[in-house]
Amino acid sequence: MKKITVIGGGLAGCEAAYRIAQQGIPVDLWEMRPKKMTPAHQSGNLAELVCSNSLKSDLPDSAQGLLKREMRQMGSLLLSCADQCRVPAGSALAVDRERFSELVTETIQKHPLITLYQEERVDLPKEGVAIVATGPLTSEALSREISQFTGAEQLFFYDAVAPSVTLESLDLTKIFRASRYGRGEDDYYNCPFTKEEYETFYQALLEADVAQPHDFETDHVFSGCMPIEVMARRGVDTLRYGPMRPVGLTVPETGKRAWALLQLRQENLEGTVFGLVGFQTRMKWGDQARVFRLIPGLEQAEFVRYGVMHRNTYVNAPHVLCDTLQTRLQPNLFLAGQITGVEGYMESAATGILAGENAVRFLRRQPLICLPETTMLGALLRFITTADEKHFQPMNANFGLLPPLETPIKDKKIRYQAYTERALKTFPTEWKKESGSKE
Repeated sequence: MKKITVIGGGLAGCEAAYRIAQQGIPVDLWEMRPKKMTPAHQSGNLAELVCSNSLKSDLPDSAQGLLKREMRQMGSLLLSCADQCRVPAGSALAVDRERFSELVTETIQKHPLITLYQEERVDLPKEGVAIVATGPLTSEALSREISQFTGAEQLFFYDAVAPSVTLESLDLTKIFRASRYGRGEDDYYNCPFTKEEYETFYQALLEADVAQPHDFETDHVFSGCMPIEVMARRGVDTLRYGPMRPVGLTVPETGKRAWALLQLRQENLEGTVFGLVGFQTRMKWGDQARVFRLIPGLEQAEFVRYGVMHRNTYVNAPHVLCDTLQTRLQPNLFLAGQITGVEGYMESAATGILAGENAVRFLRRQPLICLPETTMLGALLRFITTADEKHFQPMNANFGLLPPLETPIKDKKIRYQAYTERALKTFPTEWKKESGSKE
């Protein structure tokens, strides 16, 4: 029986391999870790979450919530695993990152039709059907192969990771629990600032020493992962209207809104480790400890994970890809995950499912699936494959990608609900039938 090769054991690669194997096709899955590590990964487990432990909103009428509903219809492995190791995060779906990757790894290793090779693959398959899902940290050797294959230069940008602290090291007399606007339970710890505390913190942030990029890298940061110190240089109030916005929260002691505020999100099931929400950084570790301990409640913070910065690699999708995730030059070669130019955990995983499905269809000489642009994943793929090649940038799932409704709706909440209803109605029926979805 013919096999399909999947290169990369991240979120997209695992979804692709699982989708293929579930349809009775053997899979050779290649993952270079732990023999060869990346600057951001810490283990050899598959589907390791290297940034936040949040998979973003799970609200049904949000863009991220809609994408998850589509993925569930597609039989997502990762969402099934996420449900089993979920941690409190208000309206977001967050997971215990270690247990999540362990569960995905165990599922993949136990599947009778998946053979896992934990060593670096440095070449693109010339024959047979294959999927490259090596993610934002593709090895230099394979990056050169991909660049040579596409005939276009690789694009890359920096991705910054937020630090994490222990709960027991926090001063809970200065912190209160609540979710913004009362959505969900009181899942977040909130660190309120007075105006004077904020100005002191802001000045220290401006003076902090940052890690400089290597000679072979350029200083280009994707706006969705902007380091906190880069945002600070845009003006004294930028953070107060961004990740440190105090809206939707009232300080219990004063009954008023804080001048600025930092939220801490639970990162493990035990609730002993919390991440600084929106505080991606490239500051040197010593300065991270010094500056972030100026945050009220974090004066004695114990850092279990400092923020880091690493290079993310992706192709010029409008030049390279079709919306089936086939490469234009070699239809039997598919790409999936962040290397396609989608940005985000769930966006990457969703492309993995579709690439896996279409790889099977290609092998069986069946028509490939092109998702309608009225669906969230379909709209995202349409964007990355039709954008301006000269100015192509990674893209998250968002309602702005969807085509307008036939009858315009001014109310944003009602409009988003209408987008969601239309997407689920136009989602391909074969997915619903195969996954047994009740949507």
